[in-house]
Amino acid sequence: MSLSYRAPVADYAFLLRHVFAVDDVDDSLAALTAAARFFEQDIAPTNAAGDAAGCRFENGRVRVPDLFHPAYAALCAAGWQSTQDETGLPGVTHLAIKEFLAASNMALGLYVTLTSGARTVIRRTGAGWMQTHVVPRMASGDWCGTMCLTEPHCGTDLRRMTTRAEPRPDGSFAITGTKIFITGGDQDLTDNIMHLVLAKLPDDAGAYHDDISTVALFLVPRWQIDPETGQMGAENAMSTGGIETKMGIRGSATCTLRFDGATGYRLGASRATADSGAASRAANMSGMFDMMNTARLGTGLQAVALTERAVQNAADYARDRLAGQALDPADRGAGGADPIICHPDIRRVLLGMSAFAEGGRALVAWAGRLLQDQEPGVAHGPLVGALLTPVIKAYLSDRGSDALGAAMQVWGGHGFITETGIEQLVRDARILQLYEGANGVQAHDLVTRKLRLGQGAAFASLLAEIRAEARAGARCLGLGPQVAALARAADLLEQAGTGLMAGQGYDLAGAAADFLTMTGHTVLALMWLKSARAALGAQGDLDPALVQRKRILARYWFERELPKTEYLGAVVALTAQGLMDLPAQAV
Repeated sequence: MSLSYRAPVADYAFLLRHVFAVDDVDDSLAALTAAARFFEQDIAPTNAAGDAAGCRFENGRVRVPDLFHPAYAALCAAGWQSTQDETGLPGVTHLAIKEFLAASNMALGLYVTLTSGARTVIRRTGAGWMQTHVVPRMASGDWCGTMCLTEPHCGTDLRRMTTRAEPRPDGSFAITGTKIFITGGDQDLTDNIMHLVLAKLPDDAGAYHDDISTVALFLVPRWQIDPETGQMGAENAMSTGGIETKMGIRGSATCTLRFDGATGYRLGASRATADSGAASRAANMSGMFDMMNTARLGTGLQAVALTERAVQNAADYARDRLAGQALDPADRGAGGADPIICHPDIRRVLLGMSAFAEGGRALVAWAGRLLQDQEPGVAHGPLVGALLTPVIKAYLSDRGSDALGAAMQVWGGHGFITETGIEQLVRDARILQLYEGANGVQAHDLVTRKLRLGQGAAFASLLAEIRAEARAGARCLGLGPQVAALARAADLLEQAGTGLMAGQGYDLAGAAADFLTMTGHTVLALMWLKSARAALGAQGDLDPALVQRKRILARYWFERELPKTEYLGAVVALTAQGLMDLPAQAV
């Protein structure tokens, strides 16, 4: 059974018009309406069948689910694989299309989003022949792209990487090593695959060292490309070692790749400087980190997307499923049993999922605008966006997984069986807490690096924005309790963050996860106050049902989620106390 899906066009219209005041909203809404129709009708029905079929590894090559081929071709023909630079649409509109794609079929969508990220890096850092011969074919969907970072013994610790790049006289490199967990590392959807591979360069004596400064990024085509003509040639010196049998996203091929002296081309050097010095290294490493950070925002958006699809179906089921008698006599029917949506605990689950999904959607959109410096009222906007990136990735994926588990509860035992479809979303969502940097790593990055961005200017600016929104909310009738709660949360967050910026070592590591969660609760409250204020300010132009929805969901967040910052602040103050007392052998 495939769960239904209704793309949240109305909520994006609200964000575009009333929360962010984006120009040319009519053009955006026309695009979103067309995208919604396509993803609802052509892509969403492929999700369950693609999961059931999975990927196959046959004679050394990967075969994706058969029905992915016409779906992918239709997607590319319609142009929905295009990046924001290629469409010219506002960033919020482009994020909406990415959400529709993830909600309708996350496994298929991964081939598209990884390619978008890879070609953005190539466009930014690649040589002229890549702009002419590679980028257009990736943009059309004829060729896909990947990012190859993880090795069997090395994930986030790049110093331990062993994949090496040997310079050749013609300016290319021989890439040798093994990469694992490569999304879309092999597939039969496209004629060629552009792998962006991290590898180490030798020193002047030809030796390789455990030093991140020697790591560079290379374009390694699956099938070789003539830089002069763009023609595909022989298969490159690489092979697929197999695919993983996974808990979820089974239609997405997760591959082991072996590079055996494969021809690769360095990214960054030709665009930044003619030599191989610090400037070129910084250019291509910057391209890699840009791709990773974009992917981290995308991971948070995927959590929102899956939650949106789950809550839609859970609410539909709860309106139909009869069990027990409503506590309110006014809600009781004549049959002796009433729809379970009448029960407060079911309503709690559904409100919590909706408040998370709509608040999270606004947060991802706001962070995207900050990173593009499109929020003029926020000082140090790109730095604030960078500060929020690990929060969005980790907090939204943690909460999304929780929300999907809660959605399964609505179905009861029926949710545990494949037929109803919700268990697939639960399985698919679990990867979000792991890929693009596991959530513990994100928390560590937040407290050790991101809090200190701009010598603390990013954190100070975030706090200033929260307090400015509280002052603006104070002028809106009916928002007094939310305003006071947000101001209190800002004080707690400042106290916790200031303490962490003065700490180091175990103190930071022990408090990192709780501080990230605390930040997530607070910035979603910020989004809900923005949304409630926008809804009240434009209520004469809005559907009264939408205004009521925003007010009630905002109230839910402020009354049932934001108070958790009090507890989290106390836990953050403990830092690492007690965590390391039990000997490692006894844990």
